[in-house]
Amino acid sequence: RKRMIREKQEAFDYANTNLLKDLIAILDDFDRALTVSPKAEGNVEVTSFVDGVKMINKQLVNMLDAKYNLTSYCVAGDSFNPDIHEAIGSLQMPVAEPVCAEVYLKGYMLKERVVRHAKVMVHMPDGTVNAEEDKNSQESE
Repeated sequence: RKRMIREKQEAFDYANTNLLKDLIAILDDFDRALTVSPKAEGNVEVTSFVDGVKMINKQLVNMLDAKYNLTSYCVAGDSFNPDIHEAIGSLQMPVAEPVCAEVYLKGYMLKERVVRHAKVMVHMPDGTVNAEEDKNSQESE
């Protein structure tokens, strides 16, 4: 009985997954558009257009988060976790642990479940820095 109730609740919680996956593609397009938006200083029309696109993007992201619990994750500098990140390449660097160096596509989670893994470039430890040295250098800063 408890299992049946739990499965019914999960089906209800994750029923919109396919729709949200489609909307993630649109969010990616917004992100791409905003990263290459023209820097038109003095041109009021272009500036107001870019601001409008930013506002629409922000409203969509906030609505998906508040209403459906769809959240994005992963920024450059996060620790690499193979459960939620997809490495599309790696470089040997002087780091203590694997780090997400560059984020190509943000990851998205629906409640506690990964809807899309973040696609990242990973800096892997080359053995020149150990975890204690890295921790000490961060604490001294």
